[in-house]
Amino acid sequence: MIDDINLFGIFLNSGVVTAAVAAVLLLLLRRGLNRLGLYRLVWHPALVDLALFLVLWFGVSLSGARLHESALLLLG
Repeated sequence: MIDDINLFGIFLNSGVVTAAVAAVLLLLLRRGLNRLGLYRLVWHPALVDLALFLVLWFGVSLSGARLHESALLLLG
């Protein structure tokens, strides 16, 4: 079931919220990878960015679902 997130009276789709969190994490990760110079070692940095975004988005959405599930168990 896809839930909406109430943000100060505005209902947002949970997919949009998790994608925004993943995008912020990707920006931070890209900054670190650029400082280390690891983008010089890859053939196509845009594809690496896309793959990292998808992995981060999956991780954020999965952790959000687990957190929601555990909160439901605690509340009864």
